[in-house]
Amino acid sequence: MIMIRAIIRPEKTSEVMNSLLDAGYPAVTKMEVFGRGKQRGLKVGNVHYDELPKEMLFTVAPEEEKDLVIKAIMESARTGDGGAYGDGKIFVSPVDEVYTISSGRREA
Repeated sequence: MIMIRAIIRPEKTSEVMNSLLDAGYPAVTKMEVFGRGKQRGLKVGNVHYDELPKEMLFTVAPEEEKDLVIKAIMESARTGDGGAYGDGKIFVSPVDEVYTISSGRREA
């Protein structure tokens, strides 16, 4: 199993969530976050915004379905035809164990 974390623009959250649902991944955890990327924030006129609002989405999938999930996120989170700075990042990590709290069972 793998965990996929996507940090995306807030205005793209609904589109990404729907894309994941359509791809067969309804289980998503969403969190409001703030941060900056390589461009170190955003400057508008004389005002510098050091941290920008983003959404972080978490989902877990079988290793062999990783590319499907990443493609669903990538296509729905990208702005315009070629994307733009600030569209976000996707992080993939291994998941060693998963437990369901209500049953106490370990999942495969």
